[in-house]
Amino acid sequence: MLLLIDIGNTEVKIGVSDGGEIKNKYRLATIASSSGDEYAIKIKSLVGNNDFEGAVISSVVPTLTTKFRLMFKNHFKIDPIIIGPGIKTGIKIKTDNPKEVGSDLIACAIGALNLYGTDTLVIDLGTATKFIHTKNATLDGVVIGTGIEVSAKALTNSASLLPGFELKAPKKILGTNTIECLQSGLVYGAASMIDGMVYRIKKEVRNDNMKVIITGGLSKLVNNYCYQEMTYDENLLLKGLEIIYNLNK
Repeated sequence: MLLLIDIGNTEVKIGVSDGGEIKNKYRLATIASSSGDEYAIKIKSLVGNNDFEGAVISSVVPTLTTKFRLMFKNHFKIDPIIIGPGIKTGIKIKTDNPKEVGSDLIACAIGALNLYGTDTLVIDLGTATKFIHTKNATLDGVVIGTGIEVSAKALTNSASLLPGFELKAPKKILGTNTIECLQSGLVYGAASMIDGMVYRIKKEVRNDNMKVIITGGLSKLVNNYCYQEMTYDENLLLKGLEIIYNLNK
C-alpha cells in the first residue's frame, strides 16, 4: 500500500492506494505550527499500522514539508518522495521560472495528461481556484484566482452587517434575503467565472475540443452549475501523485 499526501494551505489530504486504486481518503487541518510527531499520531489513528510500501508528498507549505519528511522516516520507516527539483515527472514546465510552480499544479497536470489525453484543462477548486493547461506533455500555462471559501470569509470579515452562512447554492439566482444573495453571488458567480475562463482559454489556445476536468475540495459545490462540458474527478491530484511515485520508486 502507498500513502499519498497533499499538504495544502487549508487541509492536508491523505490517500491510501492499494494496487493502483485509492481505497480511503482523509483530511486534516493544515497547522504549520504542529510537530511531525503530532501529525504522526493523527495519521496513524486514521490509516492504522499497515506496512506501507512508500509515500509521496505534494506540499505548498515548506515548514510542513520538512516535518513530514522526518515524520515518515521516524514513525513509518519510509523515505518519502517529495515533488520538487530532481524528481522525475514526465512533463515539461513552460513557465518563466519552473521552480515557482507548485507541486499541486504539477500533480494535477500529470494526472490529467496520463488519464485524459495530451490536451487538457484542469480546474482545481481549493484555497485558490486554479486553471492548469497541459498540451503535448507540457504544463503550458496556469491561471490562479481567489478560492470560493476565501471570498466568503473576506466578505463576512469586511462587512460587519453580513452574517455567517452555509456555502451552498440557493434555489434561485436572484435572492430575496441576505443569505441567499450571498450564496448566489459566490456559487453561481464562481460557476459563471469558470465558464467564462474555460471559454477564453479555449479561444486562446485555439482548441474548442480540449478535455476539461474539474477537481478539488470545492468542485462538488459548483460542478452542476457550470454550462461548459467537464469531467468530474475528485481524486485527480492523488492519482497524479501515484503516477509520480511509480516514475521515481
